[in-house]
Formats: sequence, C-alpha cells, structure tokens
Amino acid sequence: MNREIFRKYDIRGIAETDLDNDTVSKLGYALGGIACGGVVAIGRDCRPSGNRLRDQLARGAAASGCTVIDLGEQTTPMTYFAANTLKPDVTVMITGSHNPAGYNGFKIMKGLHSLWGHAIEDIRKVVETAQKVKGSIPEMEVVSVRSAYIDRLFAEFSPPISLKIAVDAGNGTGGDCAVDLLTRLGHRVVPLFCTPDGAFPNHHPDPTVISNLKALRETVLQEKCHLGVAYDGDADRLGIVDENGDVIFGDRILCVLAGALLKDNPGATVISEVKASSVFFSDVEARGGRALMLPTGHSIIKEGMLRENALLAGEMSGHIFFRDRYFGYDDALYATLRFLEIAERAAGPVSSLTAHLPPVTATPEIREECDDSLKFILVSKVKQILEDQNYTVNDIDGVRVEFQNGWGLLRASNTQPVLVMRFEAGTPEQLKEYEEKMRTILQTAREDL
Repeated sequence: MNREIFRKYDIRGIAETDLDNDTVSKLGYALGGIACGGVVAIGRDCRPSGNRLRDQLARGAAASGCTVIDLGEQTTPMTYFAANTLKPDVTVMITGSHNPAGYNGFKIMKGLHSLWGHAIEDIRKVVETAQKVKGSIPEMEVVSVRSAYIDRLFAEFSPPISLKIAVDAGNGTGGDCAVDLLTRLGHRVVPLFCTPDGAFPNHHPDPTVISNLKALRETVLQEKCHLGVAYDGDADRLGIVDENGDVIFGDRILCVLAGALLKDNPGATVISEVKASSVFFSDVEARGGRALMLPTGHSIIKEGMLRENALLAGEMSGHIFFRDRYFGYDDALYATLRFLEIAERAAGPVSSLTAHLPPVTATPEIREECDDSLKFILVSKVKQILEDQNYTVNDIDGVRVEFQNGWGLLRASNTQPVLVMRFEAGTPEQLKEYEEKMRTILQTAREDL
C-alpha cells in the first residue's frame, strides 16, 4: 500500500494503482468502524474509476456491519448537503477534485465534521493492519439529493434582473446542475463543457489555472456576457471572469462577497488563507470586519469558521464557504448565486465590483512538481535560510515572507506532489525580484539535500 495516499485533508492517489480493490475495501471497513455499524453514504464524481471505488468501499463498510447508501454521481457540495439533510453516520465523496483524470480519492465526514490530520492518520493505521475483506458487494439503496439541493438553492434566490452568464464546468459533475438552476432562476446561460466526462477532454477542470479559462474568457467576449463562471471537477471551486474577460482571482471574489456580507453583519469575521493578497485583509478591516488568516485547506477552514464564529471564508483556489444563510461548507454553485445577487444590484458592470480595490502586481498560483517525500523538507530548509537572512517569516502554512514592498509564499501542497508559490509586489520589477529571490533560495535548499 502506498502510504502517501493518506494526505492531510483526504485520501487521494492514482486510481488504478494506489487505490486497488484490496486497499479500498479495507478503507471501507475502517470507515464502517467509525460509523459503529450505522449508515455510510457514498457520493462520487464522474471519473471512470468512481463506480469501482464505490463498490469496494461499500463492500468493506458492509463487512463491518454497516448499511450503505449510494448517493450517485454528484458534486462534492451535494454530498455535503446529503450529510446535513440525511444525517448518515459517515459520508464519503469519491473525487479526484482538481487532480488529473487518472487520480481519484475520498473526502470523509463523520456526522457533520470533515476528517483530516490525525483522523486520516488513524484511518491509515487501521487500513494497514486490517485483514483482507471477505464478502460481496452489498445491495445499496440509491438516494438522490439532487432535486432537494436545487430546490434549496432556488428557494433562496429570486433575481430581479436576468444576466447572461457563460458557464464552464470543464466536463466535471457541476455543469448540468448549474445550467439547470441558473436557467430556472431566469438567467441566460451559455454552457461550455457542461456534459460530465471524467476524461476531461476539453481542458483540465481547475479554474485557478488561467490557461484553463481561455475558452470561457473568449466566450464571454464573443457572446457579450455579463460574466463567466468556472468550476473544478467536483464543483467546490469557483472561478469568475468579468465582462471584459478579465479573471477575478479568489481573494478578490472574497472581497466582493465580504463587502456585501458586512453591510448586513457589521463586525463579522471573514477568513482567508496564506495565499491571499494583503489587499483582502486590509479591505475587510476597512469595512469594519475582522479579517483572519489561516492555513490552506477546506477542513481547516471549516473548523476555523466554527471556532471563530466566522460567517464567510475563502481560499485563492476558489473554495468559498458561507455560514451566513448556509451550512458552512464550500459550494461553488452557492457562491455563484451569492456573487450574482451582488452583481444584479450593482450600479455598474461586474468589473465595477472590484474597482475600489487597489491595484497590485501579483502572480497566480505557481505550481512546480516535487516528490511528495521531499516537498515538506524543502519548505523547512527554505524557512531556515530566510530566517538566517533575518527576513520576517509567517510559518502557519509553509513560508510567507515579508519583503520591502510585498511578500512571497512557498508551501507544499497537501493534495498534489507539487510546491506552490505566489508573489505580490508594488511593481513588476519588484515582483520579478522577489520571485527570483525565492527561487534562488529554493535551489540552495535542493542542493543541500
């Protein structure tokens, strides 16, 4: 068994090698133990390996004495919705999220709490010591929450203005649901790659990568749309482009959402993470809110929201979490509707919603492949070098270093074998300088291995 599949927030690996039948059935048995003989509900995205993984997970859970519910093919937010409404003992979403098509994995909830960190490690220990699972694939009750989920969202939003919206689902599981709901709400939808296809034949479904938004940006301009929205493979990440085809990055989306929320909830706490622009934190504070920085990760953010009584949170990756009027989990379609609610009431176009934010020169997320066994070691070495050079370092998640007129970030991804970097500065020249500084130090760390 490849122990690297047990990551900080979930369990994830290459479907046909890392997630073999024996490993997955033992995982199902371990989750059955967490459910204590109760109900395990399983949803899945549209990847071809999803059916096999569901069957083997169900086989293990049934062998532990649990009843298994098949939620069917759906988005991760729909699976979270099932956890909140059906209330199974354990809920599992089988998804590779934004990873390449050959990957898949498991996001796990016990009750309404996502399992992460030590809880994932505890599951690994059980899987490693478990006996081979005996028994066949059980009969599963099929329960779809799709209609109830759409009805819940429809009931909250009644737009006074019909907007023209391009929707790029990247052939993930969120496209058909988004088109159905937005059309039902009266919007004019221009669909792009909204038919689920786990091979992702048109582009990789990750809206944080600008090249993946090429077709969406072109369509917004050609069709004269008010805006365009994009989702990742399981529709818990949101990307937005304005009427000019310009990308609104995740922290600026969050600024727009926070501005509206703080009008109704003065002084509310709004959370983001280490990749977010300094502009986000200053904008929330200027509007009378409390801005809080946490480590990256959907499980950490959700836990932090409860602990800090925050009503809104978001990540650069496009995960947006609402506890105001909603359940507190990341849902790209729900966040779309909250953004549209603001856009419909605005005096100007979508671009006007971010016009008050000061311009900065920043990179998008820069991802470089790095072996899982090395990435955390390298980050630790870079931190030591920066501290030895007397830089101010925030290490709540990787290394966020303060430069004279900006900052730089290096962190190890908890979901992929990559290092993530991001930089922000006052000028393009400073931006280049800061990135080159970090890359030089990273190279020194590599040579020291």
